Amino acid sequence: MRIITGQYKGRHFEIPRSFKARPTTDFAKENIFNVLGGYIDFEGAQALDLFSGTGSISFELLSRGCSEVYSVEMDRDHHRFITECLKKLGTDRCTPLRGDVFRFIKSCRMRFDFVFADPPYALKELPTLPDLILNKPLLKPEGILVFEHGKTNDFSKHPLFVEHRSYGSVNFSIFKGAPSPQ
Repeated sequence: MRIITGQYKGRHFEIPRSFKARPTTDFAKENIFNVLGGYIDFEGAQALDLFSGTGSISFELLSRGCSEVYSVEMDRDHHRFITECLKKLGTDRCTPLRGDVFRFIKSCRMRFDFVFADPPYALKELPTLPDLILNKPLLKPEGILVFEHGKTNDFSKHPLFVEHRSYGSVNFSIFKGAPSPQ
């Protein structure tokens, strides 16, 4: 796994073979971040990475200048890996949280400029997650949610849906939070 660009560009981390996580491919990650450049300036942004897995997205967000990243992962070994990688990067701008994403969403009082969610594709609650995140609200007004999912899911009818991108078997739906009331 490598960091594509920014402060930590080119840094590599070896993912243990025993991991169950399906990391976002470097190809898909590079392309979705290129698209996101038109939606958000990561410099100084507050970000949330749900179902963090290997931490690849969290590290990319840090490298691109996010001031604060929260990384939520339930698996003990994955959480430990993320924590170890953050130590190697020498940053304190990321808070790795070990816990259930659904409990985190329910209890979270923070709001973010950017939320990335990459749940297991077989997760039975997957179709309800965008609404759960967008209705909480975890996003600041006009914040961006990127939701990674399998090819069988279609969120294009959602009122906050912006666009869909597909890179091989990796699909991303992008949502934009509702504007602040005037």
